[in-house]
Amino acid sequence: MLTLTSCATGADAVATGETFDFVSPNGQLEIFYDPPEERRKIAPMSGPNLLDPEMTVAVGDYPGDVVLINLWGQWCGPCRAEIDDLQRLQDKYESRGFTNVGVNLRDPNRDKPVDFVKDNGVTYPSIWDPSQAAVAALDGFPTSVVPATLILDKQHRVAAVFLAEITDYQLEPLIERLLAEPVGSDA
Repeated sequence: MLTLTSCATGADAVATGETFDFVSPNGQLEIFYDPPEERRKIAPMSGPNLLDPEMTVAVGDYPGDVVLINLWGQWCGPCRAEIDDLQRLQDKYESRGFTNVGVNLRDPNRDKPVDFVKDNGVTYPSIWDPSQAAVAALDGFPTSVVPATLILDKQHRVAAVFLAEITDYQLEPLIERLLAEPVGSDA
């Protein structure tokens, strides 16, 4: 049995526009955007690097890569539970054109999330976003739900959204499929 948990408050959000608009149909926790031509890009997303705030982490730094964006907080039990799975995905698929980009939310003091990342051997970048300025690129996305994960295809269009704790074995088939899609096509 798989139990899904998240640290959440509030209701689903809905936005309109030409980029990705989030809607959770009937409160679903896993949403897939297929066929590919129905996927939408997120607005440019960047913010200060958690480990070095003088540097910037941007989703656009990974052109042509499948990108997993994970919204997390060091205070969140399900976020702590999924960190090893996220690192395993990074280790397994990085050489094939995949990366994780973490987004640390609601941690006003950098010390605790920095310690958490270092203590858990996390090698992928995280944006430090206590003001939630970076996640504004996810127009309408419910930032009250943590953890939350978006998986972008090679064109950085949203292919899937998970509003609960995820596992590596749960995401591997989707990542494999997205890595096999040609760049620049709707296949």
